[in-house]
Amino acid sequence: MNHVMAGIKTASAVGAAVAGLWVAGSSVLPAQQAPAAGGQAPARGAQAPAAPAAPAGAAQAPAYRAPRTYDKRPNLNGIWQANNSANWDLEAHSAEASPVVTLGAWGGIPAGQSVVVGGSIPYTPAGLKKRAENRANRLARDQNKADSELACFLPGIPRATYMPYPFQIVQSQNWILMAYEYDGAGRTINMDNKEPEMPIDTWMGYSWGRWEGESLVVETKGMLDRTWLDRAGNAHSDQLSVVERFTPRSADTLNYEATLTDPVMYTKPWTIRMPLYRRVEPNVQILEYNCVHMTEEWRYAPLLEPALKLQKPAQK
Repeated sequence: MNHVMAGIKTASAVGAAVAGLWVAGSSVLPAQQAPAAGGQAPARGAQAPAAPAAPAGAAQAPAYRAPRTYDKRPNLNGIWQANNSANWDLEAHSAEASPVVTLGAWGGIPAGQSVVVGGSIPYTPAGLKKRAENRANRLARDQNKADSELACFLPGIPRATYMPYPFQIVQSQNWILMAYEYDGAGRTINMDNKEPEMPIDTWMGYSWGRWEGESLVVETKGMLDRTWLDRAGNAHSDQLSVVERFTPRSADTLNYEATLTDPVMYTKPWTIRMPLYRRVEPNVQILEYNCVHMTEEWRYAPLLEPALKLQKPAQK
């Protein structure tokens, strides 16, 4: 329940802080071109084709410079959301049927291109073993083995950024608040660029940040190893450290990168990369997705089964 109460406090903080800080952009980038009709989805682990190189001598477009806050930093205030299938699988994957047959097409897994730079995650043997275990247990009734999203636990970093729910950035000179619609998750980033004390591991870890030109750079450590990176079971240990970069690319888009380092699970650091899009609807706001009550039967049914068996009338 601690993380639920934290979410309620976060939502209150957002309401108080956003009024004077959020600045919405006005331009909208054209949508990405869809694949040609009849094109096949990429196989799992395949790398997306590279964009064609610019002609030699072609003029480079000037780098985008974001509007400034009162302290002359790039203004990232607003509500943002990823638009991809990374929450299902960070690597390339074809469309698949739902693992829950009764959900039919409702629970289908959409195809997606890899957001991993280089195409695939560089696992150690221990990492590959853990991913295989996760995939085998993704619908397990044991909340210590199943995907943390299934149990409505907090998602961790970087997964919170590319879940199919928006999040809000509220920016001040010394602190940056990121409030996530999913499960009332949130984190407060101290902008003094000093690694904080981390007495215990937590679901969302401990974050601190700095500015590098146009980019907000956030480092996070101290996360529990029970969070997954996606529904496909991609995993990390409690040694994970993450360095994120949020860089404005237009009034309504950010470039997002996260580099993951974990000597237990990965042979080398690796990076995911994707755009984030500003939500520009009139009066847009973070709503509540409190999923705890949605999981109560799933969580507690194993504990109730013995009592339910005792209550069944004896058959004659």
